[in-house]
Amino acid sequence: MSVVLGYDESPGAARALRIAIEVAAAYGEELVLVYGAAAPGLRDGAEYRSHYDAIRQAGRTGLEHALAAAEEAGVPAQVEVLDESPAQALLDAAGRHAARVIVVGTWGESPMRGALLGSTPHKLLHMSPIPVLCVPTEDAG
Repeated sequence: MSVVLGYDESPGAARALRIAIEVAAAYGEELVLVYGAAAPGLRDGAEYRSHYDAIRQAGRTGLEHALAAAEEAGVPAQVEVLDESPAQALLDAAGRHAARVIVVGTWGESPMRGALLGSTPHKLLHMSPIPVLCVPTEDAG
């Protein structure tokens, strides 16, 4: 089994990383750090490729920071940058890695805003067959 974390270097993701490391350490499981790199819009042409490459590189950079934090804590971890929306990338990674839980950070959005805009945590709470742990930012609440 594993713990899957959606990570994008946002304030919510930073706190979620700390929690995911704690959960993975407590269960003695690998941490799978996931970034969904699908650029919005049509998936063809030079413009899409340019956006996709930039998003993918930003994801890789952020995940390297998260990987270093996991390694510093003694938690085995691996990185996946997937050409999918964040929610779908997390669901797919969770299935492949037999995840115990998916961990995601929240931005402190209201439930109504998340429902209307389709936030990743909101989508996961409705679509995931495994538990989802939504971690608020430090200053939420």
